[in-house]
Amino acid sequence: MNESNRQRKVAQIIQQDLAELFRKQSKESAQSILVSVSDVKISADLSVAKIYLSVFPQEFRAPVMKEIEENKSQYRNFLGQQMGKQVRIIPELNFYLDTTLDDAERVEKELRGEGDNPIL
Repeated sequence: MNESNRQRKVAQIIQQDLAELFRKQSKESAQSILVSVSDVKISADLSVAKIYLSVFPQEFRAPVMKEIEENKSQYRNFLGQQMGKQVRIIPELNFYLDTTLDDAERVEKELRGEGDNPIL
C-alpha cells in the first residue's frame, strides 16, 4: 500500500518535532543517552502514528522506552502545540524500539564468522 503525500508530510513533521524534543531532553539529562526517531508510519486516516526509536547506549533501552511510554500523552500534547494548525486531529502515538541496526550488525558478524552460529 502506498502512502499518500499527506501521510508522508504528517509523518515527516512528527519525526522532526519529536527528534528535536528528544535531542533537547537528552541534552538536559544527566546521562548521555541518544534517542533518535528512525521512522514514522502513519495510518491512512492520520489517526495513529507508529514511531520507531533507536536508543543508545543499549543498556538504557528498556528504561527509556518505559519512560517514553509513560509520557506518551505529554508527547501528544507537545505535537498538538507544534502541528495543531496543520492537522485536524493529533494522531495517537505508538512507540516501538527500532532494532534494524542491531539486526544488520548481527548479520554482518555472522557473515564474517564471528557470530554464535557461523554460516560456513
